Amino acid sequence: MASETLKGLVADTLADRAYRAIRDAITTGELRPGQKVTERGLAERLSVSPTPVREAIRRLEQDGLLDRTGPRTVQVAAFQDTAIQDLAEVEVALRGMVARFAARHATPAQLDHLDAVLDEADDLLIVIKQRQQAGQQVSRHLDRLLDAMQRFNEVVESCAHNPVLVRLLGQTRVFSGPERRARLIERISKDDMFGMERYGSHRALVRALRVGDSATAESLVIEDVRGGLGDLLAAPTTPASVART
Repeated sequence: MASETLKGLVADTLADRAYRAIRDAITTGELRPGQKVTERGLAERLSVSPTPVREAIRRLEQDGLLDRTGPRTVQVAAFQDTAIQDLAEVEVALRGMVARFAARHATPAQLDHLDAVLDEADDLLIVIKQRQQAGQQVSRHLDRLLDAMQRFNEVVESCAHNPVLVRLLGQTRVFSGPERRARLIERISKDDMFGMERYGSHRALVRALRVGDSATAESLVIEDVRGGLGDLLAAPTTPASVART
């Protein structure tokens, strides 16, 4: 019995990873609207067996990103922009729910950690602005800033103390981590003030979490994430390769 359970966990993990990799290939344009693919072909590209790919395809059909064309073949949906927008709305809602739970369950230590991450980000912003004014390279400091903000989001998720909700969020993110980073860097390279109008909401979020104001926390995150995803969806990048497991 234990062996079967462990096998099930492994299979679920592979299916999740295949789902994210195929979805990323669709959202980045590597798999184009109308392009036909097979279970076996995707399994070979991802170096996994057809079973987890079959499960991933089933979920992507439900998301509206793939259309069934045969017993073992599918094609990328022609109206993928609508499906991606729908997926973005799911991510926005789940991120808001994470903030709501975080307001209920965050510990003082976790809240202090969030403030510390934002302190680090503030210092990095100062350095980046100084280097920009001096005409110096900021890529290394920008990477550190984006790393800090990623840590901030991860701590907020841990504050929710709801692993089921966090797992669902991980499965429904519009962009993979690398794709999101690439799009952010591209936008910032064209507009060094990109996203700054929403940066202050992070401090407001921590204040809401400290007083247990779940409604305000949820509202702040929904507004921030909706604006951020909208901007990133409007910024196509060079297609990336399908991630290998």
